[in-house]
Amino acid sequence: MKKTLLTLVAAAALHTASAQNSAVTNAILYQRQGTLDKARTEIDKAITNEKTQGKAKTWYTRGEIYEGMVASPIYGKALPAGEGTKTAFESYSKAVSLEGKDSEYGKMATAKLDGLYGLALNAGVESYNGKDFAKAIESYKMAQQIRPQDSTAYLYAAYASEANQDFAGAKEMYSKLQGIGYKSPQMYGRLLQIARQEKDNDAAMKAVQDALAAYPTNKGFMLEELNMYISAGRGKEALDKIDRAIAADPTNSNLYAVKGSILDQDKQPAKALEAYRKAVEVDPSNFDANFNLGVYNYNKGADLFTKASKMSLAEYQKSGKKYEADGKKFFQESIPYFEKALQIQPDDRSTISSLQKAYLRVGRTADSERMNAKLEGLKK
Repeated sequence: MKKTLLTLVAAAALHTASAQNSAVTNAILYQRQGTLDKARTEIDKAITNEKTQGKAKTWYTRGEIYEGMVASPIYGKALPAGEGTKTAFESYSKAVSLEGKDSEYGKMATAKLDGLYGLALNAGVESYNGKDFAKAIESYKMAQQIRPQDSTAYLYAAYASEANQDFAGAKEMYSKLQGIGYKSPQMYGRLLQIARQEKDNDAAMKAVQDALAAYPTNKGFMLEELNMYISAGRGKEALDKIDRAIAADPTNSNLYAVKGSILDQDKQPAKALEAYRKAVEVDPSNFDANFNLGVYNYNKGADLFTKASKMSLAEYQKSGKKYEADGKKFFQESIPYFEKALQIQPDDRSTISSLQKAYLRVGRTADSERMNAKLEGLKK
């Protein structure tokens, strides 16, 4: 009698275990039959059962079912964008955590996770295209966990963060990219744009300097750095930067023109003149260089006339006429540059005004009046 009782207890235990595992078994059977909706219902029961929720097989099976649904044109529609891939990822990850990577299901789940990378990316793209940027970022972060050394998921997450106006998140992704050794001019360019949107000059300068550390001969970043120095009133420091930029791009006439302006501000007129002339030599149609050469010659002439006007009668009789004659030569030399500048920008008020004064100084009254009329016409 005692033996019979034990047999009955064992049978009951077997029956209970069988019932507990039936959800997993049913899920597998439905999966093999291709009825993934029923497989999903059964496996979702199994993960809530205390006897089956702690087994790697349960979670591995769940991962396979959800992965299959994502790939199905029929069953995939039953899942919100990215949800199936997320569930598959979580399920495979759980299987690995329960028994380790070296167990039977751990090995299979690890292999499945690697194959899930593409699905995670695609889920992110689908959400991104649907303007659900937060969900896209979630999918991309999932892909990052699967392949932490692959740059694509970080880049896509950064783009989605920017689209979501989450600049802190975008910067975090770009920082992680740099952490895995990734670099590209586009990445540094995006960091620069974010810094400008946030009006963070220090971050903008860091982005440019990091870019130049990675790409020391990149013309665009050289010019960005140069403009930052000039905007900050650090003209003297900019001279070294501009010489490097010129070495990298010797046919860029604007660089010579900017160098001339910096030297002008630094009260080095002779060197400024040399830079302006080089700018015009490289590109005769450089407006700034032509205008500034006109200004340089005009100011030289005006200085000589001013000195003559301040002379005593005896000094004027001795050398005043020569000062004025030399001054008139400079006025005359300024005119072709102003005329060229006006040809390049016909409605520039500063050029018209300067040319009107230069014409008057050399006695070209009709031309001076013509410029004055042109200036008045622009005011209307």
